[in-house]
Amino acid sequence: MNMVAPRSSLRIRLLAGTLVWITASIIVAGWGLRSLFQQHVEAQFHAELKTHLDQLTAQLTLDSRGHASLALPLSDPRLSRPYSGCYWQIDQTHDGMPPETGVLRSRSLWDHVLATPPDTPADGEIHQHRIIGPEGKMLGMVERSVRIDDTPDGKSRSFRLIAAADESLMTEPVSRFSGALWLALGVLGGGLVIAALVQVFIGLAPLRKLHTALGKVQSGEMQHLDGDFPAEIMPLVDQFNAVLVQNAEVVERARTQAGNLAHALKTPLSVLSNAALAPDARDSALSRLVIDQVGTARRQLDYHLARAQAAATALIPGTRTPLSPIIDGLVRTMRHIHADRQLALTVMPVSPSLAFRGEPQDLQEMLGNLLDNACKWAAHQVEISARCEGGNLRILIDDDGTGLAAEQREAVIQRGVRADEQVPGSGLGLAIVDDLARLYGGRVELADSPLGGLRAVLILPVAQ
Repeated sequence: MNMVAPRSSLRIRLLAGTLVWITASIIVAGWGLRSLFQQHVEAQFHAELKTHLDQLTAQLTLDSRGHASLALPLSDPRLSRPYSGCYWQIDQTHDGMPPETGVLRSRSLWDHVLATPPDTPADGEIHQHRIIGPEGKMLGMVERSVRIDDTPDGKSRSFRLIAAADESLMTEPVSRFSGALWLALGVLGGGLVIAALVQVFIGLAPLRKLHTALGKVQSGEMQHLDGDFPAEIMPLVDQFNAVLVQNAEVVERARTQAGNLAHALKTPLSVLSNAALAPDARDSALSRLVIDQVGTARRQLDYHLARAQAAATALIPGTRTPLSPIIDGLVRTMRHIHADRQLALTVMPVSPSLAFRGEPQDLQEMLGNLLDNACKWAAHQVEISARCEGGNLRILIDDDGTGLAAEQREAVIQRGVRADEQVPGSGLGLAIVDDLARLYGGRVELADSPLGGLRAVLILPVAQ
């Protein structure tokens, strides 16, 4: 399995960008909503304290002895429940004297007196502070100074009115809201991530379809890209198909030109050969030289023509040649050519699905040479088998001949080298096979045969 670097994967880049944006958006949204809610709760908290302070100011009165009292109790029932978290207190201030704290207190303070800051606000001003209250809890507090001049005893008095509440009444709702908010945003983020995954999967589906189609073209199942693709991809598909058509035309022209060249050269060579074989020139040294060189030229021409045709077609996508019909045709031909030797040519069962990723004429050229060599060297039997192994097509041709020594096997594949000069041949067969196989990314291997002779193994790319 090929490992794809994150930077080169379009899927990973799209998902990474989407996930970063979703994460950043959720964090910013969560922080912003929490801040807004916290500001709202703090505003409500201090507004409620100011309401208590206004009620306290409105109900403050003096009795006949000049002592502070409330005309009516405040409306919030929490002020009557001990340590409920809501409190009020009235301190009396004296000019030049320390303030008298806790002159009046809410029942909720019970036996506790609020320790207020030393600075006293001016008349009518409202100050906000944080102080420690009952049970060591932090309180938020607002205070106001009130001066009463019209008193029963004719003396003016100043009072410090305080309303306070436990800050947990403010922080706990914010904490609960934050938990619910992050849970909701987490669910929303998860949904967005799933949506992004689905979107990327669906959005890139045409590319996967295109990849599958390209694989079929390469394996020979299709000659061109076919399918219904989105408008953004269709220009690429059309241009790729146009390149395939153009490439096929170039290959066909190359084949035609190679054939024309071969025909043009073979005719003069035949004229030279016929002239050298004329009765009046047959026994001369020049005649023998001409015949020898004409034979060499023909062998070279056949070799390079086969190689050029294979080189033109080896890398063309979409070529696929079933193996079984080619083997059956060649075996029938070899039985006819070597009929006088009474050879037993056995073809082991070949799967109908096995196919060569290449041109039929190239497969015929390679198998034909190997089969012909096997028939020339076999004593009585030649066996052909084929299988798919390791993603390659392996065609095995065994004979029961004399075989070859290990040190000779590399040499006979070289162009022009023959294992036995007494056996007819040019010495180019195995070289052509090896060159053609390598052009397709394959090779030829020689080994000992279970039949006692030589085994030729032709390894070629398999068409899926």
